[in-house]
Amino acid sequence: MKPALILIDIQNDYFPGGAMELVGSPDASIRAGNLLQHFRLRSLPIVHIQHIADREGATFFLPDTPGADIHQSVTPLGGETVFVKHFPNSFRGTSLLEHLHGQQITRLILAGMMTHMCIDTTTRAAADLGFECVLAHDACATRLLTFGGVAVAAAQVQAAYLAALDGPFARVLSVGEICAAL
Repeated sequence: MKPALILIDIQNDYFPGGAMELVGSPDASIRAGNLLQHFRLRSLPIVHIQHIADREGATFFLPDTPGADIHQSVTPLGGETVFVKHFPNSFRGTSLLEHLHGQQITRLILAGMMTHMCIDTTTRAAADLGFECVLAHDACATRLLTFGGVAVAAAQVQAAYLAALDGPFARVLSVGEICAAL
């Protein structure tokens, strides 16, 4: 099985001082950077996904702003593929699927931000498309959510989404476990 690393939306607006700061984004990006280095050293395929907001009223990932730039912890190198997306699902409106099929990729290692939105959506879509998915739980970050007047802490949001993905959609492992298995 040929693996590819998919780094999703590790962008400046998710970091301290950004327009949509996530809990734990600096630590998650360091671990994503470790995973990226592991793939680079082994010359394995790498895909960076960058979200650019194109809907009216968007407040982050605005075009041509520093907040929309990929964070320096995982800056793409020349020759690494970058897809720009406008939806939570990294496959929607991009040629990601064709790219992966063209390289005969069957296994995806996923990491990035926000766990409850773009990571969840892309992982589920990838599984539905027939990919074997492995999600690096410690290289992802999310934020506090509220519903019906109830605040759900980021740690609980993270745990709930990872628990829902683990098994039916992906193997949820740490960066260390993933690197040891490659």
